[in-house]
Amino acid sequence: MKINNLLLAAASLLSSTVWALPGDTSLKERDAPSRLVFAHFMVGVVSNRKSAADYDDDMKRAKAMGIDAFALNAGDDDYTNDQLNYAYESAANNDMKVFISFDCNYWGTDRASDIGKKVADYAGKPGQLIVDDKPFVSTFLGDGLDVAALRSAAGQEIYFAPNFLASADVSNVDALFNWMAWPNNGHNKAPSDGNQLAVTDGDNAYTSALGGKDYIAPASPWFFTHFGAEVDYSKNFAFPSDTLWYDRWNQILDLGPRFVEIITWNDYGESHYIGPLSSPHTDDGNSKWANDMPHNGWLDLAKPYIAAFKAGATSVNEYITDDELVYWYRPNPRDTDCDATDTCMADANNDSGNYFKGRPNGWESMEDSVFVVSLLKSPATVQVTSGGNSKSFDAPAGAASFKVDMGVGKQQFSVSRDGQEVLSGTSLKEIINGCVCGLYNFNAYVGTLPAGDADALQPEALTSLTEGLKVDTCQATPSLAASVPAAMA
Repeated sequence: MKINNLLLAAASLLSSTVWALPGDTSLKERDAPSRLVFAHFMVGVVSNRKSAADYDDDMKRAKAMGIDAFALNAGDDDYTNDQLNYAYESAANNDMKVFISFDCNYWGTDRASDIGKKVADYAGKPGQLIVDDKPFVSTFLGDGLDVAALRSAAGQEIYFAPNFLASADVSNVDALFNWMAWPNNGHNKAPSDGNQLAVTDGDNAYTSALGGKDYIAPASPWFFTHFGAEVDYSKNFAFPSDTLWYDRWNQILDLGPRFVEIITWNDYGESHYIGPLSSPHTDDGNSKWANDMPHNGWLDLAKPYIAAFKAGATSVNEYITDDELVYWYRPNPRDTDCDATDTCMADANNDSGNYFKGRPNGWESMEDSVFVVSLLKSPATVQVTSGGNSKSFDAPAGAASFKVDMGVGKQQFSVSRDGQEVLSGTSLKEIINGCVCGLYNFNAYVGTLPAGDADALQPEALTSLTEGLKVDTCQATPSLAASVPAAMA
């Protein structure tokens, strides 16, 4: 996903405008049964899929977690129609729903009629998401689209919920989708020099501008990207993400919008994927920081929150059905010096303004900590050992977050109750005092207790791992153990 000047303008709008929620449009008063959760799905990284069956695992996994539909981020490539057809077919086969999110980096704002015709091609398919008796349609960016022309070309009523700026004319839309799911400085970068916007500032701006129309609130666990001069889409920046996933879901329960869109299911290049590494996809160079870095635990964490959100609850506690620990951390301390071998030390194309040499822009906003969220049916003691640092926490029933200073070495976790250890395990990923593949890798490793299934990139998702590397110690293959350690019950 490419973030361009339209998002910069959106962030600038939020930084200069203070909005108040109208008293007569409280989102929490909306009927809970109408609430839906989407996951943004990048069609651009799955051109290697050969049939609807290649989508089945994604559909089943998302549905089991309470996700209602995939927002299919689609450009206009030669493989797009095939992949959309496969996705729609798989959705119908698995009792899931999908809709097209037209990526206006590729569908220009002068192509409203083309977009409308594409909507008409898919609106009647069984897998299409229907909201208020209308086919649901969205975009990534797209301010300036002729919405009337789009609707006319679609040839039918549609529920149009684009990713326009909060300052857009809302008279011709049914809802708006806010992309900015990360704390920022108002200019599409991490907060700095006293310039800080919370994600909730975006919520306030959009809900106020919408004046009672539906809002698609964003939720994202992370943001880090590190494309160097080896590609022509160089970008190297991060947003503060440490406990963002946990914090954001609690904010969403409090806000109570009609829709939530998770950013994303499978954007490995920006490190905010919650879907499995093993989901079939190609490699645009992201494997350098995605290899051996599963995020499935974040999906586990979201499951009870999704259930609570869709029930209209403001607390997740009663939706936690099993004891679980979700933990995450970066692979090394942020001050580790990788200048001699990092792929972002050379000059590169910076037309986007998102390329920085060395550590990613915003790296200082990431804490050197191991983060833990406990999901517990009753109170217990959580023990975390990170290298030489060890700490115990009294965890309440429900959800709670903790952190321990990052320590080089093994990462160990346990949960005890009434003097008995009920969960324990050692992470497959150690924190090192070095550079993974010679890189500044600010992606997160996510694990769980009980430990989940092993998850690894497939061969086609590893083809670019060594391209541009300055070390010869990394191979294009997963390196974690083939199986996970058994958890104690």
